[in-house]
Amino acid sequence: LRTTPLFLSPKDLYTAPDSCKGRCQEPYSPEDECHCNAECERHRNCCEDYYRHCRDEGFSSSWDAITDQELLQVSEQLYKADHNKARPTDIAINPQYQASPDETGDQEDRSPQPLYKYVNEKLFSKPTYASFIKLLDNYQRATGREEDVTAEELREQDNFLREVMKTELMKKLFAFLHEKNRYGSEQEFIADLKEMWFGLYSRGDGEQDSSGFEHVFSGEVKKGKVSGFHNWIRFYLLEKQGAVNYFSHNFEGPWDTYPDVLGLQFSWDGFYKEVGSAFIGSSPEFEFGLYTLCFIARPGRACHLSLGGYSLSIQTYTWTKSTYGDGKKYIATAYVISS
Repeated sequence: LRTTPLFLSPKDLYTAPDSCKGRCQEPYSPEDECHCNAECERHRNCCEDYYRHCRDEGFSSSWDAITDQELLQVSEQLYKADHNKARPTDIAINPQYQASPDETGDQEDRSPQPLYKYVNEKLFSKPTYASFIKLLDNYQRATGREEDVTAEELREQDNFLREVMKTELMKKLFAFLHEKNRYGSEQEFIADLKEMWFGLYSRGDGEQDSSGFEHVFSGEVKKGKVSGFHNWIRFYLLEKQGAVNYFSHNFEGPWDTYPDVLGLQFSWDGFYKEVGSAFIGSSPEFEFGLYTLCFIARPGRACHLSLGGYSLSIQTYTWTKSTYGDGKKYIATAYVISS
């Protein structure tokens, strides 16, 4: 599948990994930024070119490898299992101006009206939405400022994970990853979700100032620009408060129902986001599940999926500067790219 990027290169956020050229099956060393032995797939710390140099025979050579075809199949299953998504009558958006590629950096508001004309806020009383929304105000958006995580915020994380794991969608995702020998039990899966998404690391000078969840869903400000912020619920709530100003969109997905996909330009309290790709109308568990699937199956690479018969890809990056557990990597970011 050919991918058309909807995003800017995030080079200023992530260190470039080393190459696996000439390093296949090299013994693990904690000093290495990325690895080239058979265990790196399980720990999500392979170099980006591991598959090219060390796995020429392809994914199907390993009994628990996740093949491209299986990704297409399981993503369709998750799409069908998103029972909490918005119905067509729940949301009305007004995309207005479509920006060309050379206009996305202009920081010019070409859409006088808000993006959201209407959202049925009864959606937000569903348990996964309600528990998700409680997490959004737990973060200092500026990188370089230490996160002060309270006992209440830890309970909110646990509650969100408990609610999403009640859904058919996340149960299907766990069953698939269990079958692929990634997790031995649901408890192990939930514990790993908490670490990979909510575990803190430093995007600044050593402060525990960031996490995958904060970056992807809540959004951050780094070097005067919006970083991450790929969630429609967060956008809607801030736009309603007057904190977000929608400028334009550069991509609209082919779906005639929800979840749809939009690539958009906006300002958040004066900080600009040049291209923020996001699902529109999906449940929190849908995004959380798809990003998790792609982070586990294709870390650092385009992850090709199928949703309602349409092709879509998700890009994830691992955080290369710190680890948890036995060398596992945190989520640095995850977002939609068109395909």
